[in-house]
Amino acid sequence: MENRELVLLAKEAMEKAYAPYSKFKVGAALLAKNGEVFLGCNVENASYGATICAERTAITKAISEGVKEFQKIAIVASSGDYAAPCGICRQVLYEFLPDGEVILDSDHEGMKVMSLKELLPMGFRGEDIK
Repeated sequence: MENRELVLLAKEAMEKAYAPYSKFKVGAALLAKNGEVFLGCNVENASYGATICAERTAITKAISEGVKEFQKIAIVASSGDYAAPCGICRQVLYEFLPDGEVILDSDHEGMKVMSLKELLPMGFRGEDIK
């Protein structure tokens, strides 16, 4: 799947976001190695700590369907600017997508493709525990 297609799917997911507090909607489209795409949006909560980001929503949906290997993820935000994953999302993505690509999109700057290792240098994996 082309990066532009994945970005468009992320934008569709963003429209479903529940962000009554921040008004900052985020959408993600996660491409699995088997070709399936899992969409996610942010879901806020009044307690803030219970909020889940779009990236983790997409990963959780995929894992709950038995899919655990991924190629890339596209992330967009209602601000129209690049929205890189937060620290928690970077760690979760690193668990399942350590060699994958992260596609960010900006209405003004276009697409930016980065490796997850660029976003999370020296990331930690459970297999690192000895």
